[in-house]
Amino acid sequence: MHFSTLRLLAPGLAILNGLPAVASPIDPFDAARDHELRALHKRLSLSPLLPIYNKSLPIPPVKQPKYAITNPATGQDILYYEVEISPFSKAVYGTGSTNTSLVGYDGMSPGPTFIVPRGTETVVRFINNATVPNSVHLHGSPSRAAFDGWAEDMTNPGEFKDYYYPNSQSARTLWYHDHAMHSTAESVYTGQAGMYILHDEAEDALNLPSGYGTYDIPLILTTKQYNADGTLFSTNGVTDHLFGDVIEVNGQEWPFFNVEPRKYRFRILDAAVSRSFGLFFARSTALTTQIPFDVVASDSGLLSGPARTSMMYISNGERYDVVFDFSPYAGQNIELRNVGRQVNAIGVDTDYDNTDKVLQFRVSGAPLQNPDTSVVPAVLRTVPFPTSASAVDHIFRFEQTAGVWTINGVAFSDVANRLLANVPRGTVQRWQLQNLSGGWTHPVHIHLVDFRIIARGGGRQVLPYESRGLKDVVWLGRREAVVVEAHFAPYPGVYMFHCHNLIHEDNDMMASFNTTVLDDFGYNSTSFIDPMEELWRAKPFERNQLRTASGPFSETEITNRIQLMASYQPYQSQDE
Repeated sequence: MHFSTLRLLAPGLAILNGLPAVASPIDPFDAARDHELRALHKRLSLSPLLPIYNKSLPIPPVKQPKYAITNPATGQDILYYEVEISPFSKAVYGTGSTNTSLVGYDGMSPGPTFIVPRGTETVVRFINNATVPNSVHLHGSPSRAAFDGWAEDMTNPGEFKDYYYPNSQSARTLWYHDHAMHSTAESVYTGQAGMYILHDEAEDALNLPSGYGTYDIPLILTTKQYNADGTLFSTNGVTDHLFGDVIEVNGQEWPFFNVEPRKYRFRILDAAVSRSFGLFFARSTALTTQIPFDVVASDSGLLSGPARTSMMYISNGERYDVVFDFSPYAGQNIELRNVGRQVNAIGVDTDYDNTDKVLQFRVSGAPLQNPDTSVVPAVLRTVPFPTSASAVDHIFRFEQTAGVWTINGVAFSDVANRLLANVPRGTVQRWQLQNLSGGWTHPVHIHLVDFRIIARGGGRQVLPYESRGLKDVVWLGRREAVVVEAHFAPYPGVYMFHCHNLIHEDNDMMASFNTTVLDDFGYNSTSFIDPMEELWRAKPFERNQLRTASGPFSETEITNRIQLMASYQPYQSQDE
């Protein structure tokens, strides 16, 4: 489908060369102006105030496999894990307040971090010990449809489901989170999110800062809003956003982190329900002066080369790995800060008393005991960009229709009409994502694929840290359109795409596409195409079986189950 050069869409918005354009360009970032605008526009916090930078940054523990089970088809090990989705409580406001009730993976938030070598398959059994259904999505993985976390493929309380993951991609930062129909926001908000890291020999050889929890640090950004008694304000009943006025990093409100005067790698994930961020580093004594840093990876792994920047936007579901060098700042404090929503007219997030603050780094003044030999190479990898397409194959409008969040006017609950694209498996397509609204932004996630951001219209350009790598989320700004290009592979199946503002997602801004058996495309295989395939659905269990490692939790039964799954060879045949 081609576009005329100029087509009127709405007052002040036109399609120019296939992309909307606005009359005035976006102003460059001005930190002093950011501070001035915040003073004018910020709101008093809704939550009771909390101290800033007085508790240390927690590091989620590494999840260990329970068994290594031989894949009978390949002879290679499949790593088997068990994760219990369990309630827990947290005293956010201390003595005299009511504990906050949360639900997390292994009873913690964030959940434990998985670190898996490329090419090692995993099966993760998620066990629902909570009180509401869940569905787990490994965000960034080309999982078969039955293991992708389809919103209606739910595991009820007292059930478990085995998710089988290929881990065949290049090194990257993924994350896992709840994806259950109409309850994703509340479940992620109350704790169901964690990081999943793939590494490979090629990335390891680059000598980037390394050592999980030492110089390679996860930074999972979330936000909360609390009631006066210290309990958590709920997302239930909210229909447009919950930006939150308390910023957490790895589950801790405004923490500090002790660092050495050397380079660190930070894996930054925006796991907030609705809030996007504009992040920058600055000395505590000079907060309006940004310090440059290197972005080295995005959602789908390493960039082609580092993108030097002084400020980085990140929206819900996006991941960026950055390297910051603390060596010039020995004995000083560096802060990770968040710009105001008025700056650059991109975000719509409400500013509160302390939402300009994220994390404080306390740089040691002592000399390094071991020299920092890590580097940021000028060339990181050859990115496997899709073979270029020329025309836009599909246009998808993200909008409100009669008070409902929709894509092309269709809600995900409209089962008969929610399949919006039939894509020939193995082909490259360009999709144009449109947001004609001036009121909301939409971080758009497309399951299964990595994509390249080709162009933006609406006053912004594709930023270097977006263009030098592949993505699986793109931030669709106000009155903006974005063209993305993806190779729809490696597997056939029915998959979702949606807004990753989880309030919008839960209120039906989600649709599906089909890369499966279509008569005109001559596909022969029909296995693993149905996300609701009964063989792979959740199974009930008795709690004493879990406690005693009996029944489905015995080593024999687990081995039999995994070998059955492997015998179907779900990841053997693929389109490269």
